[in-house]
Amino acid sequence: DMGWTATTIPEEYGGLGMSHLELVVIAEELGRACAPIPFSSTVYLASEAIMALGTEAQKQAWLPKFADGSAIGCFALGEAGGAVTPDQLSTTASGGVLNGTKVPVADGAIADVAIVVCASDTGDGATLALVDLSQDAVVKDNVQMIDFSRGHAELTFNGACAEILGEEGAGWTAVQSLMNTAAVLFAWEQIGLADKALEQAREYALGRFAFGRSIASYQAIKHKLAKMYVKNTLARSNAYYGAWALNAGASDLAVAAATSRVAAIQASLFAAEENIQTHGGMGFTWEFDCQFYYRRAKLLSLAVGSEKQWQGRLVDGLAAA
Repeated sequence: DMGWTATTIPEEYGGLGMSHLELVVIAEELGRACAPIPFSSTVYLASEAIMALGTEAQKQAWLPKFADGSAIGCFALGEAGGAVTPDQLSTTASGGVLNGTKVPVADGAIADVAIVVCASDTGDGATLALVDLSQDAVVKDNVQMIDFSRGHAELTFNGACAEILGEEGAGWTAVQSLMNTAAVLFAWEQIGLADKALEQAREYALGRFAFGRSIASYQAIKHKLAKMYVKNTLARSNAYYGAWALNAGASDLAVAAATSRVAAIQASLFAAEENIQTHGGMGFTWEFDCQFYYRRAKLLSLAVGSEKQWQGRLVDGLAAA
């Protein structure tokens, strides 16, 4: 009923033909609700990859299912800790056969199809493969993350049937483009989360009394709320830049995406942490919802790359400009 299947999938494939500007509105509200659904994996990554690189047959096979909610997609990139580079990839796709292991894969345990980043001896060092996860040659093992509401998995491919997505040997270039799109959308999800955390902290401070007065009247609490508001506002301003660049296909999308991502990570983590601190000892218990936003902020801070990685991308983009 929340309309999580509403994507940028064109209407000819059963979608609603939404623009990226409309999509960021949904992303923000999902962040505010801390929604435990596979929207980001299916929409930000899997559907975007298939729309950008897929053949007509691949689009017809999966996009209508994404649009009506009958299929879930995921994006499998990581294989070990730290930043992923083409020379670190060990998963291979040769002759339509996929072998290797990917971990952690967001929503991998419940997904029907995966976009898998594989090593390649040609081009930019990587190739994207589209894999139906219902086959016996795919093994799914749950991986517990800090956010229990978003499942992750280890996907092992033992001779699984796979289709090449896009051009062989051009996968890393495609991954960088997908990351820019996802970074903007994740940023808006983080902004929704940060704003909700600020609201929770404010409401609790107004209603909690100590020494005969609301704790919201104490300067220390006012400072916390003010700093949260400043970081949230700065992140929103940067995210507007990212949303414009994404929707317009601007040449500075890489810089805009990195700017949005860095500011949103900082704002969401700060807001989630200060929300707990404002609640005091009760903020660390299961009695309040602070934990959900803290867990989600931590998880999203590493989705599609850490803050350090995106800071590096921002510096590189500014230097190139």
